[in-house]
Amino acid sequence: MEDRNAAAPETAAPDMTGLSRAQLRRMKRFENPWLNPKLLWGLGLLLGIVALGILGRIFWDTEMVFTGSGLPRQAPVGIENLRGQVGSWAHPLGTDVTGKDILALLIVGAPNSLYVGVLASLIGMSIGIFLGFSAGFIGGRTDDVIRVGSDVMITIPPLLILVVFQAAYGDISLTIMAILIACFVWQSPTRLIRAQVLSMRESGYVQMARLSGASTWHIMFREMLPNLVPYLFGSFIANVTTSIVTAVGLEVLGLGPQRIPTLGRVIYDAINSGALIQNLWWWWGIPTLLLAVMFIGLLLVNLGLDEVSNPRLRRL
Repeated sequence: MEDRNAAAPETAAPDMTGLSRAQLRRMKRFENPWLNPKLLWGLGLLLGIVALGILGRIFWDTEMVFTGSGLPRQAPVGIENLRGQVGSWAHPLGTDVTGKDILALLIVGAPNSLYVGVLASLIGMSIGIFLGFSAGFIGGRTDDVIRVGSDVMITIPPLLILVVFQAAYGDISLTIMAILIACFVWQSPTRLIRAQVLSMRESGYVQMARLSGASTWHIMFREMLPNLVPYLFGSFIANVTTSIVTAVGLEVLGLGPQRIPTLGRVIYDAINSGALIQNLWWWWGIPTLLLAVMFIGLLLVNLGLDEVSNPRLRRL
């Protein structure tokens, strides 16, 4: 006879033994969205470029970015140039027509290009966050002025304005170049953040904050802003990519900083000196490859942040 007083059987835990390692990794990623392969790979590529700039200055002589540091037109190590000379470890990635060491140019130039993009995006995003929240939450004339201003500015071709400005004022620093680019990357974040704030300002927690007597600035930047952090990170990465592309475009046209090595400046010098005709592929090819790695890293980070902020993009 059954014992009616016997305890009910406990709910069995899900059997995880039949799952493969890939399925377990996907389940763990779904539980913790920051453990995202795209995000981790992208951050790894970008940190590798930063490490190149930091460790390279320690273990390599960056003074070789100057003219006459080595023999001109030296090929990378183990490769013959047109004169039959084999590259040596003294210049592992070769030299240009003036004897500048390509590795030293990359060590100094890659972080400089990334610096311009990050600084321009930081300034542009800061302006976009302030204006977007002000337009979306305050509304009224404030919204009208900011919306019309961003609509007008977004129709102006930034590259054309920057070309005219830099052609008129000549050599500029990396910081000034980043500030100029930032003047043309705040419009899109402003419009997108305004749209997000318009949909959030009628939510329950915002209404409760209003009823509790919280100030406008407290509601905007203490209550609403934290909910947009993953989205803001994604917008920031997209702005970094746009800023780097704009900076490289200016530098390839010869309108960037004249005395500071950047990846765009190295490519401009290679094109201007006829590297394609002289078959000096390492002079323009390696910086272009490093730029591609930088853009791939930024793209992967952006895709990873999209999955963090949007659970529908995560799949088991």
